[in-house]
Amino acid sequence: MRLRNKPWAQKLVKEHPEAILNEPNIDEKINWEERFADFSKPLAIEIGSGKGQFITTLAKQHPEMNFIGVELQTTAAGMILRTKLEEGIDNLQLMCADAANIAYYLPENSVDVLYLNFSDPWPKTRHEKRRLTYKSFLDKYRKVLKPEGHLEFKTDNRGLFEYSLVSLNNYGMKFEHVSVDLHHDEDEIAARNVETEYEHKFAEKGNPIYCLHASFVEE
Repeated sequence: MRLRNKPWAQKLVKEHPEAILNEPNIDEKINWEERFADFSKPLAIEIGSGKGQFITTLAKQHPEMNFIGVELQTTAAGMILRTKLEEGIDNLQLMCADAANIAYYLPENSVDVLYLNFSDPWPKTRHEKRRLTYKSFLDKYRKVLKPEGHLEFKTDNRGLFEYSLVSLNNYGMKFEHVSVDLHHDEDEIAARNVETEYEHKFAEKGNPIYCLHASFVEE
């Protein structure tokens, strides 16, 4: 969902290049060691961070890790940035960028966990290649994830969930966890779940939340 443009968000993004990368050049290597106090910590990245409830909450809960939130919309990115600055979340960096370029922005085998939360389902067949679980995106995730790293995906859209199961399976990925009603599960995954803004809204309406965890199988 596209947010209404907020001039203050664009201004904030421009004023804080130390905290957010705004449309970085794919030909220029990003020095992540300078952007984090300790880049040797485990690294998690969320693609499509929305207003940031998930990634900011997780970063506060886990100071022993580093986090990167990637969001295409400047207004949404500005909202996350405001939270980061107001709450002093030092282990979180942001990118206002296209996820299609993720493999250019991060070192190979540097990410421990990659989150895809409530991604645009792009329901029309002609838009299949835009879905964040399409095989071309999986190619990129495989490059940046560590061999022992994994992907965590949540959605309220059954069509996208079923598509993603097939896409990841055809890619040869290994499923570690699959749920068709996360909020009514009684397991460790459900217990540690951190909600996104959309997730909270959909769950309140009684919609089931679909979830999967999967990893790439080394050749």
